Amino acid sequence: MKLNNKVAIVTGAASGFGEGIAKRYAEEGAKVVVADLNDDASARVVSEIEKVGGAATYVYADVSNGEAVKAAVAHAVSTYGGLDIMVNNAGWAYSNRSSLDVTEDEFDKVFAINVKSLYHATIHAVPVLRQAKGQGVIINVASTAAVRPRPNLTWYNATKGAAVNITKSLSLELAPGIRVCAINPVIGETALTETFMGVPDTPENRKSFLAGIPMGRFSTPLDIANAALFLASDDANFLTGVCLEVDGGRCV
Repeated sequence: MKLNNKVAIVTGAASGFGEGIAKRYAEEGAKVVVADLNDDASARVVSEIEKVGGAATYVYADVSNGEAVKAAVAHAVSTYGGLDIMVNNAGWAYSNRSSLDVTEDEFDKVFAINVKSLYHATIHAVPVLRQAKGQGVIINVASTAAVRPRPNLTWYNATKGAAVNITKSLSLELAPGIRVCAINPVIGETALTETFMGVPDTPENRKSFLAGIPMGRFSTPLDIANAALFLASDDANFLTGVCLEVDGGRCV
């Protein structure tokens, strides 16, 4: 198993990419802290992991709140004895529309969830990751929006550009003890699909989005989970500062 006895926090793990990562990590032997706002969905994810023999626990976590992130890290330590992998997956987007129509509250919210959360995770997780068995790992789920942005999501795109820059800068600052990498998914099969599209998620409306993805489909939680597994594993122990595009060729 690639993550045997490793301890991982996955934020936003009650659905979508985060759920896929949490389950994939558990399959590979990790003890997973499901950190999310959704009690019922998180309980389902934990139950499904445990039913197949994995180890998981849930902690309520608003990633825009520093005390909540601090509590999630403390929960990992008290439950499993430490922390090896911090996956900053939780994210939010406003609906695809003119950047002039995005409210200030929406602007503040998208930066708080997508960017300030990385500050909180760094402040509270890094001291524990420095004590990790072998090497600590931080994985930030950014987006192809950071490198090939679509119109009408400007402020969201900016948060993902920040995530990529933070990843690269921290990778230099925290080496050699902690590796920091990012994943840039293309639009995926998640609860936010229609939000990114800005139109109803119908086969006809998907055509324009799929036309920009050479491999002809959206990303899936398993696509992102497999990338997150590789980056967290010893197979990637010489990789840091990498921002891996999982995009079916979108950014080529």
